[in-house]
Amino acid sequence: MRHEIKNGPDFASLHVTFEAAGEALLTESGAMVARDVGVAMTTSLQGGFGAALKRKFLGGESLFQNTFRASVIGERLLVAPAVEGSIGIRTLAPGEEMFLQSGAYLASTPELTLDTKWQGVRGFFAAGLFLLRCVGPGTVWYATYGALHEVELEGGSYVVDNTHLVGFDGGLSYGVEKVGGLKSLFFSGEGLVCRMQGRGTVFIQSRNPANLAWFLHPFRPVKARVELSDD
Repeated sequence: MRHEIKNGPDFASLHVTFEAAGEALLTESGAMVARDVGVAMTTSLQGGFGAALKRKFLGGESLFQNTFRASVIGERLLVAPAVEGSIGIRTLAPGEEMFLQSGAYLASTPELTLDTKWQGVRGFFAAGLFLLRCVGPGTVWYATYGALHEVELEGGSYVVDNTHLVGFDGGLSYGVEKVGGLKSLFFSGEGLVCRMQGRGTVFIQSRNPANLAWFLHPFRPVKARVELSDD
């Protein structure tokens, strides 16, 4: 299939043109924007009920996935993530791994394997208890909130705020740590960070939903409670 990412980096969308009848693309539930009428859509529990439950409750993804399949050459499909931002793409060789944070998965080719990976106690401090594990062969498209920034590590280490971490290559390991002392932890606004180590690529988003929530909180309407007396 041919694919193109348009309207980025703020409002990126994935445009796919199928190059063979029967060619298919799997997407996160609700990701479709438009499609040619001949493109068939089926909804299923990919990998079986147990694997789907793990992705839903442990990996932060939807229980069901949609499969879009072309009936003739040249049919088109348009998908987009729920949040505004960029879309990244990674093609994995057989056995190659990539890990994504909860909610980052957008679409993949049918041969790609999706699973969840336990993060241990570190997950209580990072964004979610589990990471979504993508195993090749296959191609995966992932979404970011804000712009996408990639950092290549060649055996060193790199520090990323855990709410800005989108994903990383399987060759990297990480640990969660404080920015500084207790004062910095609670009052700096930075909280906890992930220290990435090894060889591979780290994928970072320029914005995070937590900061947006804090920004909007003072502006949300509050209903005044009126107490009536018996007098």
